[in-house]
Amino acid sequence: MTDALRKDRLHDLARLRRDVAPGLASPRASELRPAGQPWVQVAPGAPYFVTEDGAPWTPIGQNDAISWVEFKGLFGRRDLPAVEAHLRWLKAHGVTCLRLMMEYAQVRHRYLERPAGRFVPAMVRLWDDLFALCEAVGLRILLTPFDTFWMWLRWDRHPYNIRNGGPLKHPSEFLLCGGTREAIKARFTFAVERWGGSGALFAWDLWNEIHPAQAGGSADCFGEFIHDLSQHVRTLERRRYGRSHPQTVSLFGPELWWRPHMPLKEPIFRHPDLDFASIHLYREGTIDDPQDTVAPAVSTGEIVREALAEITDARPFLDTEHGPIHRFKDKRKTLPAPFDDEYFRHMQWAHLASGAAGGGMRWPNRTPHTLTPGMREAQRALSAFLPLIDWAGFRRRNLNAEIAIDTLGVAVFGCGDERQAVVWLLRTDILGRDGMLRRNAGPIGASLRVPGLRAGRYQVTAFDTRAGRIASSEAAVAGEGGLTLRAPPFAADLALAIRAA
Repeated sequence: MTDALRKDRLHDLARLRRDVAPGLASPRASELRPAGQPWVQVAPGAPYFVTEDGAPWTPIGQNDAISWVEFKGLFGRRDLPAVEAHLRWLKAHGVTCLRLMMEYAQVRHRYLERPAGRFVPAMVRLWDDLFALCEAVGLRILLTPFDTFWMWLRWDRHPYNIRNGGPLKHPSEFLLCGGTREAIKARFTFAVERWGGSGALFAWDLWNEIHPAQAGGSADCFGEFIHDLSQHVRTLERRRYGRSHPQTVSLFGPELWWRPHMPLKEPIFRHPDLDFASIHLYREGTIDDPQDTVAPAVSTGEIVREALAEITDARPFLDTEHGPIHRFKDKRKTLPAPFDDEYFRHMQWAHLASGAAGGGMRWPNRTPHTLTPGMREAQRALSAFLPLIDWAGFRRRNLNAEIAIDTLGVAVFGCGDERQAVVWLLRTDILGRDGMLRRNAGPIGASLRVPGLRAGRYQVTAFDTRAGRIASSEAAVAGEGGLTLRAPPFAADLALAIRAA
């Protein structure tokens, strides 16, 4: 492509705020106002989420892709009833949120733009349909503009490649190239104008797994890049709708431990433009290639505690990707479903009890890319626990290391404030040869001391995480040093909801 043609292409990209694909009129804001689905926002003064009418809302869900088996009926409207039935099934199992990428570049025919700057009518209609279905069912979407992993691997055929008429020579300049920045903003402009008025949009993940490799090996530009995209999206939303959706930027979690010399924590955990923090919990060994179902939970608790210590305001924190990625992608092995179910359930409860919002969002890493029925039951169980806590007023701090227990062989995960606490107890002494907890183990009891609760009367509700139901409920009295209680006997794990009476 000649320099003149390249300049023309960049000029076209800069005009995209007023330009859409042939036959796709940009909808008016009034056409996108949802009928009865309020927007989600961060709870005032608490690290959780509420709807704009004040009802608590918790992200329970997973990563999905528009080309995976459960959503393949969207493309070309091949089977919208099947997709709707699947969404309703998810809703019935406690799912509230799907994390999706506007385009999933593993396959050739799901590009949102082709060529760069021209939005593909079939893909726009796909997203129109998906937002309409989610509004009808009552689900929400955490939306990110690109699948940066497959975009990099399939760069030779991506529309943003300069050889294909796009603005970018190589993805190592994603965050640095001015023409690419304009193209990214143009994509956001289109999405905000088309779908940003919907209550089915939970939040924007402005960039999936921001990485030094996308900026020539440096993280110095992260803060400016995030600020530019954040202000662009927020200004558009406020001008068009009078309010804005929450924003985050995700990071491949191991980079925090692999590159401690780089300035990664400030933009991820404390950027002033972002509303909540999120990383992907792919810790080496314990989570990305699990050998048992206990170590991943322990690692999850440690990571959440470390993350909360980095956050200096009341913004929520949540995992937006986790799973056995090394086992699946590199070793090409799929975990046995019973093992994977327990691994999933343990990570979910460690995430919630340690003070993160919801149970984390699994990347399936299975063949096909779907969560098992057992994982769906685990999500439904978590949703049944949620009403036991006043999340909108829960100003928790992590208590994993502060809760005292008199019983060996039990890992403790917990968080609390002056009037509430969540505690999850997990046996570590009954692992079988298959890496799972032995179901024939006899129950044990445990005495706990939960600090930080003010003196007074409390209701302690024990919850069976496998069955998804309350096991018992007892009154207790806290003194000046916190609450001492005796947990009911449990064989493998037990969750406790502690709330001022």
